[in-house]
Amino acid sequence: MFELVLVVAIALLFDFTNGFHDAANAIATSVATNSISPRLAVVCAGALNFAGAYLSLNVAKTIGSGIIDPEAITLRAILAGLVGAITWNLVSWWRGLPTSSSHALIGGVAGAAIATTGGFDVVLWSGLLEKVIQPSIYVPLLGFGLAAVLALCLAGRVGRFLDARPGPLRGLQLISAGFVALTHGTNDAQKTMGVIALAMVVSGENARFVVDDWVIFAAAVAIALGTYVGGWRIVHTVGRRLSDLDLRSGVAAQSAAAFLLWRAADFGFPISTTQVTTGAVLGSGSKRRWQGTRWSVAGHVVGAWVITLPSAALVGAAYAEVAKLPGGTFIIYALVAAAVAGMVIKRRLLFAGWEEQVQRHEPAAAGTAAAEQPAKKRKRPKAIA
Repeated sequence: MFELVLVVAIALLFDFTNGFHDAANAIATSVATNSISPRLAVVCAGALNFAGAYLSLNVAKTIGSGIIDPEAITLRAILAGLVGAITWNLVSWWRGLPTSSSHALIGGVAGAAIATTGGFDVVLWSGLLEKVIQPSIYVPLLGFGLAAVLALCLAGRVGRFLDARPGPLRGLQLISAGFVALTHGTNDAQKTMGVIALAMVVSGENARFVVDDWVIFAAAVAIALGTYVGGWRIVHTVGRRLSDLDLRSGVAAQSAAAFLLWRAADFGFPISTTQVTTGAVLGSGSKRRWQGTRWSVAGHVVGAWVITLPSAALVGAAYAEVAKLPGGTFIIYALVAAAVAGMVIKRRLLFAGWEEQVQRHEPAAAGTAAAEQPAKKRKRPKAIA
């Protein structure tokens, strides 16, 4: 029972890191276009993440019973997989890369399960292929295409008309951003619910896979708190470094991402909200023929997408091997405690505001220009005769 409690606590810790890691999905474009203040953005996004967690359980069922065989996995494997996912989330957050928390969780648990059981049969490969890998390829491409079409629809005369009256555009962007936050809670909070429900079955606490009410509430609170923290490093990457966003491109990107995330949750696909949102942000640059899109940054992001699933699997497998050692479980708990302590020590980085992060990474052009200009000589007062 004690081990189950610790696994649940670590699952909620992953949910928290998922929240601040993926906050950029909901707020980056709105903050980048100055439609809403950074602090108000994370407050609203956190509240909508909490509400979204109650809308569906299809993704939780996929995570808990559609990818890993519940009868072949153990609590130690789940523990190792969760710690592997947390490790990958923290590393990618530190680097400012908008990687997939979903793939980190699935890869970490799958790798730990394989290492623990010593066989590959524990993974339901058909479910992994159909529910995770295939959607992770075509859904971001759909986001790119849909955002491109919407951006072109808002170009030309329509765009000039809207630019002269920015009020409706700001309203549309806030509505679409809120919908992204809502669907993020619907999609991502369920992944933690599925893992906790799976742990309950493995431990014998529940006879069958079921998501209890307290599990929904706890996962909703954890992801909402994580979203409030903000994860500003990744917000900076999505909102500033990928593309030059304006109101019209922000509306196109958020609307496309929100629609696809909602449909993915209906089908029970544990899709990466990060991948969908990033693809939509890239597609939204079509009205300028992608002249403002930084493809080198996009290349690094796509590369991180590709390596996340296998890398998290390797990290999860490594933790599973550590758990087999004498006292290995306590070593893992110590590593988790160290990670928590590190987040507390570096809380200023976690809670740092948008403006501070922008100034840290991209000094204001005006300030730089002012620094380069020599100081003007003061005029000497004329002598009084």
